[in-house]
Amino acid sequence: MKRDIGPSIGNDGRFNRKKQFSSTMEEPLRIGAQEGEVFDRSRRIGWLDLESIFNARVMMVGAGALGNEVGKDLALSGFRKLTIVDMDHIVGSNLNRCLFFTKEDAHGKAKKAEVLSRGISKLSTSAEPVALDMRIEDVPDSVFREQDMILGCLDNIQARIHVNSHAYSLGKAYIDGGMEGFVGRVTVVRPPNGACVQCGMNRSHAKVAEKRFSCTGRDVVFHEPRLAAEITTTSVISAVMVREALKIVSGRSDMSLSNAFYYDGQRNVSEEIEIPLDPRCPVHSRRD
Repeated sequence: MKRDIGPSIGNDGRFNRKKQFSSTMEEPLRIGAQEGEVFDRSRRIGWLDLESIFNARVMMVGAGALGNEVGKDLALSGFRKLTIVDMDHIVGSNLNRCLFFTKEDAHGKAKKAEVLSRGISKLSTSAEPVALDMRIEDVPDSVFREQDMILGCLDNIQARIHVNSHAYSLGKAYIDGGMEGFVGRVTVVRPPNGACVQCGMNRSHAKVAEKRFSCTGRDVVFHEPRLAAEITTTSVISAVMVREALKIVSGRSDMSLSNAFYYDGQRNVSEEIEIPLDPRCPVHSRRD
C-alpha cells in the first residue's frame, strides 16, 4: 500500500511536494521511527556527506575555551577520528568558558587535552579521540600527514605559524580561529591555492611571534595577563569553524570561505574579509 506522507526533503536538499511511502503488514508505518537515528536531522541536509564526516581524520590544536566548543561541535556533527593537541593544564579561569572542564579538574591540574578527549568520548560513543599532551612544535610530522584536516584553536602567533606552514606544505586544509573579547575571526586555508594565515600577518605580528602564551605559564618564553575572552563569542567562532569543516569534508568547497570571516559581537556585524596571497610569504616561496 502506498501512503502519501506530504512534503519531504529530497537527496538534493530541496523540498519535494509529495513522497510515496511503501508499507506492508511486515513493515508497518511507525510514527516517529526515525527518531531513533542519531543523525536523522543531519541526513535531511542533502549536501552533507556523513560517511566522509564519520571517516575524516581531524587534528584540533588547542583544548582551551575555543577547543572545548569546537570539540563539542565536531563530535555532535559526526566527526569521530579526532587528535587533540594541547600542552597545558586546567586552571580556575577556564571554567566559565570550557564546557568539559570541572572544578576538580582545575584543583587537580588535569591535562586539557586528556579531559577534553574524555568529554568528547562521553558526548559521542562513536568518537575515537586521541589526546597529545605536548607542544604542537613537538608533534611528529607523521601525525600531520595522517590528518585530512587541521583546526587551530590557538592563542599565540608562533603556534599558528607552525601549524599553518605544516598544513600548507602537506596540502591539508587548515581552519584557524581566534578571539579577543566580543571580537573573533576564522581563516580558511585550502592549499595549494589562495592565501594562508601568514599572508595576513603584519609587522606587529612578527614582533610577538616568539612569545608563547599560557594560562599557567608552563613551557613559555613569555607570560602576561590573558586577553579578554567571552563564551558567546567562542560559540560563534567555533560554529563557523566546524561549519566550514563540514563543507570541505563533504566536497562542497564551493560554499566554503575562501578568505577570513570577521565577527564583532559589540557592533553586531560580521563580514568576509579578503586576504590577498603575499608573494613574499615564506610558506608560498618554499613551494616554488
